[in-house]
Amino acid sequence: MQRIFQVDDDYRLISRLFIKLLALIYLAAFYSLSGQIVGLVGSNGILPFQEQLRNSFAAQGYAAWWQIPNIFWLSSHDWALQAASWAGSLCALLLLAGIRPRAMLVLLFVLYLSLTQAGQFFLNFQWDYLLLEAGFLSIFLVDRPTRLIIFLFHWLLFRLRLLSGLSKILSGDPSWGSLTTLEYYFETQPLPHIGAWYAHQLPEGLLMAATALVLFSELLLPLFIFLPRPFRIFAALSTTLVQIGIIATSNHNFINLLTILLCLFLLDDRFVRRLLPAKWHKASPPLPQHSGHSRFAPVISGLAAGFILLVSLSLGYQMISGRSLPEPLASIAFTGHQFGLGNVYHVFPTMQRERHELRIEGSQDGIEWHAYRFRYKPGPLDRQPAFIIPHQPRLDWMVWFVPTQAPEMLYWFDRLMLRLGKNTPEVTGLLAHNPFSDRPPRYLRVLVYRYRFTSSQERRESGNWWRADYLGQFPNTPPRRP
Repeated sequence: MQRIFQVDDDYRLISRLFIKLLALIYLAAFYSLSGQIVGLVGSNGILPFQEQLRNSFAAQGYAAWWQIPNIFWLSSHDWALQAASWAGSLCALLLLAGIRPRAMLVLLFVLYLSLTQAGQFFLNFQWDYLLLEAGFLSIFLVDRPTRLIIFLFHWLLFRLRLLSGLSKILSGDPSWGSLTTLEYYFETQPLPHIGAWYAHQLPEGLLMAATALVLFSELLLPLFIFLPRPFRIFAALSTTLVQIGIIATSNHNFINLLTILLCLFLLDDRFVRRLLPAKWHKASPPLPQHSGHSRFAPVISGLAAGFILLVSLSLGYQMISGRSLPEPLASIAFTGHQFGLGNVYHVFPTMQRERHELRIEGSQDGIEWHAYRFRYKPGPLDRQPAFIIPHQPRLDWMVWFVPTQAPEMLYWFDRLMLRLGKNTPEVTGLLAHNPFSDRPPRYLRVLVYRYRFTSSQERRESGNWWRADYLGQFPNTPPRRP
């Protein structure tokens, strides 16, 4: 048992490199939120976080502090939300510079956890939880890359990849079994960029082979993580290749970069030493054997490991079996999820066959209508799909889910329409163009279009990246399925 708490000298250089690169991902995540958080969940935002905190406290009292863990219980004013995103950016820069790395990692975890809770629907994504768990584990990585912590990083990457693959099989979506997924994916994903248009033009046989590669990388490659060194290196390089392919064809913020970063732990110092400058080769000195940190670190890391394993195994069982967890296991799993630990992952388990785009329009007289324009989601047919990694425009992304007409999507979308009707500057500032900057519109409507990529010939002839077919006025149109 004592052996699992020993420092693994094969991962000292890997650990230092991982923390430096994690700082860059944290920086991208916080900076991306800094220009959005007030418009999304500020006091005049789409879903004011103040309302949720107030309602939760009225219903649960101080127990709500544990149910919704975040620092904004102290203050949830707009300045606090904005300060948290800027503080996170600053802490990420200090971590990158090597200044008080453990303290910075603790602060980064607390700040991002708080913003994730504040973000509600807008930050309830798997990459947000992946960053939280990777960031939490990194707190224990500083100076002491023990065998237990390295295993937990392996376990995190294993869950991310394998559960993503299993979810595709369990979903019953026929496109995965027939290897036709990529015939739809590039034009139906939330925010395609220009690479997606070119990928969509590839021959059917190549797209089917790429689909098979995705399934191989998610269902078989994860098993290599716990095999001897040559298998782990193969898994790391293969997974990285797949992630680079996704980056080249998809705007998925920082999740693919973070997945590549987690693959570092499938390598070792001997492998990466050949790729890094000589100044990086010197390992950090070991901690004194009788320091306070060395006495308590095994206990704390052991408890954290036990909690993560319990939550992740429980939630994984629930996902695979489809059965509810018994109490008190369900409460423990819920707590883990609320703190971003032990999450299950199911990236694109089902594939959309059609892209439904919403066009929000306003009018002063009900006759002449003017369209609001989003920053990045498809709109004008001739606008080139933008490459925006690692940024995630949360509003643009969330609008992609609204055509399903799920109740929770309609709820926040109605709040968006209410803010647009009042011309709320915090919300209209999230858009690329507000046609009613002088005074609010008297009427609003939402039109639904089916968007498809143009062919190479259509692109040459029209100059458009998209073609659109009018489907009707929302929500009086059939919901998009899935």
